[in-house]
Formats: sequence, structure tokens, C-alpha cells
Amino acid sequence: MHGLINRAIQRFVVDSYGADTWVEVARIANLGFVEFESMLTYDDDLTPTVLDSVSFVLDRGRDEVMEDIGTYLVSHPNVEALRRLLRFSGVDFVEFLHSLDDLPDRARLAVSDLKLPRIELQDHAPGQFSLICQSEIEGYGHVMMGVLRAMADDYGVLAVLEHEGSGEGIETISISLIETEFAEGRSFELGARTL
Repeated sequence: MHGLINRAIQRFVVDSYGADTWVEVARIANLGFVEFESMLTYDDDLTPTVLDSVSFVLDRGRDEVMEDIGTYLVSHPNVEALRRLLRFSGVDFVEFLHSLDDLPDRARLAVSDLKLPRIELQDHAPGQFSLICQSEIEGYGHVMMGVLRAMADDYGVLAVLEHEGSGEGIETISISLIETEFAEGRSFELGARTL
């Protein structure tokens, strides 16, 4: 597993619960170290072990933790660059949804050896979608639910998301858009602000 993914889990724990909590997670996971290196590759079995350890230390379900990680990735000020990258995907939430199929390829443009799980949007009717997530890591669909919830808020959209279950490495999320102009979205400028 690419170090960026493991590093993101580490940053989520440190930024949300503190460095001491992360040290406890690393101890429970029996990592033998405390810091993940972003550009290294780690054994694929390590990531689920870390996620289970985070769940144990926080005394929360793994699905809940994974959804919180997804929300963190687009809403925390320390990862603002990812939010900006995702906002470049569409001028509105529906356009953003339709861009998700290309997300793994766009990520590889930035980091050539980063392999994100395959995702596919299915359009059922106006405002009704399914997002199919295929991943080796169980619960990845919950990460995407967190990302989608945060991005819906970012665009000012009222959406109902439901994880419809998983099987054989495939998870499905149903997406129902209730109101596309529910609230004022967060501000977004094409150019980065300089001080």
C-alpha cells in the first residue's frame, strides 16, 4: 500500500485526536515505528491492521472511522489541497459526481505509483445515482461516503447517502440529491491565494 494512504490515516488521527492517540495506535498495530513515510510502499496487510487499531483505540466501529477519514480528507484545513483538487472536478455537485470515474487516473498523474480503488458512477434518474467502489480494503465505500458528504456540503447540496452493503470487494453507495441549491457552498477560487 502506498505510504500516502497510510500517512493520511496517521494525519487524521493526529489532527483529530492528538499525537498521543496516534502513538497508542502505532503500538497496538505493532508497527515498530511511529511515522509513515509518504513516498514509501508498505505491505498491503498493514493498512487494515492500522484501521482496526484506530477503531480499537477510539472505541468506534471501523466503518464509522473510515467515513470520518473521508470527511477529514476534504474538510480539514491541513488537507486543503485535496479539497481544491476535487473542486476542480466540476462546477457543481452533479458534474463532480460524474468526474469520480476518472479520480484514480487523475491521482496517478500526480503520483504515478498511487493506486486508488476503482470507482464507477451509475446514473439511474435525475438526482439518483449509485457509486460502485471496488477495493482490496474493506470499508473503502465508507471513506467515499465521508468524501461525498463533505463535498455535498462544500457545494451547498442536500444529499442523502446510503451504504448499501458490500460483497466480494465491491461496495455500493446510493446517492439521492434532494436539493442542489440547499445552502450557500464554501467559497472556491480557481487561483491559489498568495500572501
